[in-house]
Amino acid sequence: MASAKTSSRSRGTSVKENGMKIEDGLNVFKSDRFDADSYIQSKCSLNEKEIRLLCSYLLDLKRTSAEEMRKSVYANYAAFIRTSKEISDLEGELSSIRNLLSTQATLIHGLAEGVNIDSLSSKASEGSMVNELLLNVEDREPSDLEKWSVEFPDMLDVLLAERRVDEALAALDEGERVAAEAKETESLSPGILRSLEMAITERRQKLADQLAEAACQPSTRSSELRAAISALKKLGDGARAHSLLLNAHLQRYQYNMQSLRPSSTSYGGAYTAALSQIVFSAIAQAASDSLAIFGKEREYRSELVMWATKQTEAFAVLVQRHALASSAAAGGLRAAAECVQIALGHCSLLEARGLALCPVLIKLFRPSVEQALNANIKRIEESTAALAAADDWVLTYPPTSTRQSGRSSVTSLGNAAVFQHKLTSSAHRFNLMVQDFFEDVGPLLSMQLGGQTLEGLFQVFNSYVNMLIKALPGSMEEEANFEGSGNKIVRMAETEAQQIALLANASLLADELLPRAAMKLAPLNQTNHKDDPRRRPLDRQNRHPEQREWRKRLVNSVDRLKDTFCRQHALDLIFTEDGDSHLSAEMYINMVGNADEVDWFPSPIYQELFVKLNGMAAIAAEMFVGRERFATLLLMRLTETVILWLSEDQTFWDDIEEGPRPLGPLGLHQFYLDMKFVICFASQGRYLSRNLHRVVNEIISKAVAVFSATGMDPDRVLPEDEWFNEICQDAMERLSGKPKAIDGDREVNSPTASVSAQSISSVRSHGSS
Repeated sequence: MASAKTSSRSRGTSVKENGMKIEDGLNVFKSDRFDADSYIQSKCSLNEKEIRLLCSYLLDLKRTSAEEMRKSVYANYAAFIRTSKEISDLEGELSSIRNLLSTQATLIHGLAEGVNIDSLSSKASEGSMVNELLLNVEDREPSDLEKWSVEFPDMLDVLLAERRVDEALAALDEGERVAAEAKETESLSPGILRSLEMAITERRQKLADQLAEAACQPSTRSSELRAAISALKKLGDGARAHSLLLNAHLQRYQYNMQSLRPSSTSYGGAYTAALSQIVFSAIAQAASDSLAIFGKEREYRSELVMWATKQTEAFAVLVQRHALASSAAAGGLRAAAECVQIALGHCSLLEARGLALCPVLIKLFRPSVEQALNANIKRIEESTAALAAADDWVLTYPPTSTRQSGRSSVTSLGNAAVFQHKLTSSAHRFNLMVQDFFEDVGPLLSMQLGGQTLEGLFQVFNSYVNMLIKALPGSMEEEANFEGSGNKIVRMAETEAQQIALLANASLLADELLPRAAMKLAPLNQTNHKDDPRRRPLDRQNRHPEQREWRKRLVNSVDRLKDTFCRQHALDLIFTEDGDSHLSAEMYINMVGNADEVDWFPSPIYQELFVKLNGMAAIAAEMFVGRERFATLLLMRLTETVILWLSEDQTFWDDIEEGPRPLGPLGLHQFYLDMKFVICFASQGRYLSRNLHRVVNEIISKAVAVFSATGMDPDRVLPEDEWFNEICQDAMERLSGKPKAIDGDREVNSPTASVSAQSISSVRSHGSS
């Protein structure tokens, strides 16, 4: 028994893991030695864990089977519909052939009996029936059945003339039953029987023609239409009856559409609503009538689906022509989205009747909505570019906000607080246009245009960042590197405050405002925690992979602006207007004399760097309230740019190593002081990064190694690190205009204060060894 369970589990595992066909797992049931009782006993002896595994395996098989069924249906749906239609048509033809064969059989039977058939018309047949009865009068009295057979055609004609359909159907059924019994019992002569059958066939066809004519009349009421179609189906012509039903509903809604007169000045949403009400109501009524009369038979259901799809496509063409086309061409995303939303809303109501036609509409409406989407994105880009050309790059609150105390404005809305941030005029307008844009993109999710929307918005933001880069002085030579920038004119940001305002624009848009607006594109299944006050909106948005990746791209675009800003300021520090460098080897290798006679102070370029960073820090403190980390990273990036330039300037190091003079004690002394000064002010300003600290240590090690190569000991010519600390602290106080601090008064709370002079001492010792 254990072996049986083991084999069962292994077999289930192999099917699940190795992807074997389901038929292979059924081989056990095909064996001639299969014993049902022992198989059931083996399965019933499973423990709880094995039963759970078996249930899990069966559920996997069920899901796999459902998925395969769905794929098979979708892959062969068109062929399935076409085949069902052909089968339906074939059944109608078979019914007609059956009637023809019945008539031919009657004729042949009459010939075999020696009856002379002069005419097949109904009058002739009925006349022959009467003549035969008259001939038999001389021999015997006609029977009641023979009298009924003679009177039956006249009775049917009366019922048909008076449109008494139900009674006529009952009479036809009774006539067929009597004719069948008479044929078996031979209670009627062959001529009378043949005439009776001919009369039944002709009256049946006449009734069918009357019902078809009634169904085609636009004035026929719904109840009368259903009764006529139902009666026609009972007559055995179901294919014709179903086609007439669908055609009748088509004629009715086309008649109702005549009252709609769209014009170039009409409101597209109103026209779409009226038209969709007519079309989808007709489709819904046709589906209800088809289900009530014909049930769920496949051939009729398939014909209904094809008919409904065709009418939906025709509806989409009308909406496209009279509402969507003009809105899309003018960039009216809101109007186009409203038309789509109205149409999808009416169409989705058909799903309760088993008709999922929304994908048909989405496929047909998608090109127009994409056109409107692209036009809106283009409009935002062009409007922002026009505003940037006149922007004075001064941060202000939004025009409608109420400024309160502090540097962030707060507007109360009920119990919620909406923080207003300071931006320049072009950024404010850009943000407002984006917020309005996302108010119009409701249907874009159902049309799977969310990704395209995010991509378009990123391109617009990237174009705006390119314009901000062009606003930086000295960036004109890089204009050719900006894709899509064209010849757009931008007002230059002359002052440092204006240049930092550019960074404030880009960072606030990328970090907060644009992601918050894009939350409207978040899938519905991510709104489960929307009422949880512990979850911030941006945290919920960040869980969606697509939007998380999109936000990273926004940040990378901002980094381009930040890099350009830092690179240009670093170049302004390092080079003069004539192209000479402030950071050259001569400033160190030309130092000679006695160290005691030198008034030690950091080199001018590092003094300028310190002053620039202090000024930017003050400006950033005003602009980045609540976002101090961005300001810190900016200053960190600028300091790293200058030091990395020194580290990678091969000309500088070639002159240090192989110049006309070797690096002397005073030059090493000054170089070490400059590097120590960078470490000190970066640590005090809390923008000393690990990367900056590593690069400074590498530069010091390189300089110490060059000095040691001359045969001198750097430890003997360099004072203790406390001496450098005092010089650097005094320099920072003098350059910042602050009073000299009391000895030992340090900013111990600085997160970078752990970077002490001892780390540089270790570098100095390493370089001298």
